Amino acid sequence: MDVSIETFVLGPLQTNTYVVRSDGQCWVVDPGLWPGRVLRFLRREGLAPAAILLTHGHADHIGGVSKLKKVFASSRLCCPAADAHMLADSRANLSGLFGFAFNCGAADELIEPGQTLKCGSSVWLVLDTAGHTPGGVSYYCREAEAVLTGDALFAGGIGRVDLPGASASQLLDNIRSSLLTLPDETRVLPGHGPPSNIAAERVGNPFLASRSADRL
Repeated sequence: MDVSIETFVLGPLQTNTYVVRSDGQCWVVDPGLWPGRVLRFLRREGLAPAAILLTHGHADHIGGVSKLKKVFASSRLCCPAADAHMLADSRANLSGLFGFAFNCGAADELIEPGQTLKCGSSVWLVLDTAGHTPGGVSYYCREAEAVLTGDALFAGGIGRVDLPGASASQLLDNIRSSLLTLPDETRVLPGHGPPSNIAAERVGNPFLASRSADRL
């Protein structure tokens, strides 16, 4: 099975947008603001995304949805169910805080933890990593040895828990139960910043040490 994951850093908040490819099919995951580079890549490679997947509903991860849907109208917009309201609410998705309130309409498909999704021949498990937002999820492919964590887990960090709808205890519990239980070699591909792996975060992430967690 052949799986490739391309990374594009987009917008003022430097959001990692991922293009996942397997057997001629592709997804775009978390299309950030100003997605021109992603659109040019898709056109150059002759790709039309079967789906646009979201890890959560914040503005910097949904900002490119409308432009992608304008070009690729048949792409399914897949959003975690508990974050679905954020797509059409500029207060909930925080775009109003950035000074350019927007919405991207309703999702075509609502995603729940425990589901499995297929991109070509690759199989991805939807993991519960809520806590940064009420419905945050991560996407894990065992064969690709990769997990797309959105703003749940970063290299040496975790998602903010001082935003509306966030919960520090929920996020930490979900990271430990859904992510740190993955194989050590699993690549962590986060919503911002450089990649990491599960072994490094399990041992060295300061936010996951018990005393650090108590202060969140």
